[in-house]
Amino acid sequence: MQSLAVAFLFAVVSLFQQPPQAPLPLIRENATVKVSPHVYVIPDGNVGAVPNVGIVVGSEATLVIDTGLGPRNGRTVLREVGKVSQNASLYVVATHFHAEHLLGESVFPPTAKIIRSRAEQHDIDEFGVQPNFAARSPGLAELVKDAQFRKADEIFDTERVLDLGGVRARLMWYGGTHTNGDTLIFIEEDNVLFAGDVIMNRRFLGFNSASSSVRAWVSSLEKVAPLRPATIVPSHGEMGDGSLIQTNLAYLKALQVKAAELKRAGKSEDDAADMLSAEFKAEYPNWTGNAGAAARVAYKEAK
Repeated sequence: MQSLAVAFLFAVVSLFQQPPQAPLPLIRENATVKVSPHVYVIPDGNVGAVPNVGIVVGSEATLVIDTGLGPRNGRTVLREVGKVSQNASLYVVATHFHAEHLLGESVFPPTAKIIRSRAEQHDIDEFGVQPNFAARSPGLAELVKDAQFRKADEIFDTERVLDLGGVRARLMWYGGTHTNGDTLIFIEEDNVLFAGDVIMNRRFLGFNSASSSVRAWVSSLEKVAPLRPATIVPSHGEMGDGSLIQTNLAYLKALQVKAAELKRAGKSEDDAADMLSAEFKAEYPNWTGNAGAAARVAYKEAK
């Protein structure tokens, strides 16, 4: 009897010691907020793998920016669209090819026009579904069940302007940053920029060591700066104002200088990455994310 009691107590203790499960990446219903005359956002609620979804409503057509992870999220987005727009014409754009940004489009009606940059389509063709959320948990596997990439109805090279009726959306590809095909969307009349993972608010930028470039990232930010957006909607996290461009630029340019100094001083990539990561985490104590990935890329590019 005593051994059974001990075993039961051990099981209870083990249960409470297990780390809490992360919430499923579900786009919230009835959470849509209006941020300007034509622009609505479904905030991510600071839940990982949930994007900030954009809905831009003109007098003739509606644009949806990012559709979430899989059919369930896509249906939520469609219901939210129906609450703010009765337009029959619907366009869908993803800020980049990662699964949580475009697999919801699989349940959009066939009449919805899917538009992609050529570079984003190339990412899809080369890498397929990334990240592979289905392998992470049964709950995530269920979310992406039956999800598939929609065939693009239109592909553009560097820029495409959509006239939604009384409001224009500029779709822009400035080169590889977080991925090779990152697309920025500027709503001209409302001065709102959907920045994807290219501009973040109090988050270290998501560098991919295999393809990201600090030089390319700086170039992209310098190209978008003249737009002077009043509101910036990153793909994850809190919205901000136009100052986010200069904040991110200052961080990247300082990183370039410091990485070059350490490389010239003979520091190894590992040592430089550790030192720079610690330094920038101290300089930006309220930022989240991985500071080391960008540091490694900056070191490799330094001369």
